[in-house]
Amino acid sequence: MVLNNIEKLLEKYDNGETTLQEEQQLKDYFSQETVAPHLEMYRPMFAYFSKSSKEQFTKQVPLKTKSVIHYKWLSVAAVGVLMFGFFFNLFLNETDDYTETEKALAYQQVKESLHFVSKQFNKGTEKVGYLEAINTAGIQVDYLKEFNHPLRRVFNN
Repeated sequence: MVLNNIEKLLEKYDNGETTLQEEQQLKDYFSQETVAPHLEMYRPMFAYFSKSSKEQFTKQVPLKTKSVIHYKWLSVAAVGVLMFGFFFNLFLNETDDYTETEKALAYQQVKESLHFVSKQFNKGTEKVGYLEAINTAGIQVDYLKEFNHPLRRVFNN
């Protein structure tokens, strides 16, 4: 009678239909020394389940993670970088040894260089002048005007 009951419980166990009490009956049966020979193959499985249910996790679990971002220190560092930048900006402005004539000469040279670049752009736009005909035909190609007068953009004339 007991053997039939165990076989029915094993069939239910294989189908995943047993309750906790029925599984405990199976564990108790297979923990005995005498088990039916044709059910001997289930013994190691239930022995493992009995043994693993007694295991406990003993390692300490850290409650804090180690990768904590300290926003307070980040703001302090940002303020330090800003102070450093302001200090060197003031320091560099105090050591400005250029006279007004040297500044005017540098401005004139930059203006001449930009005028030369403007001439080169104007030569390039002459080669695509046929696009102006497209503009007069009704299709707007306004970006050509930007190439024709680059000095207006630079010097706001």
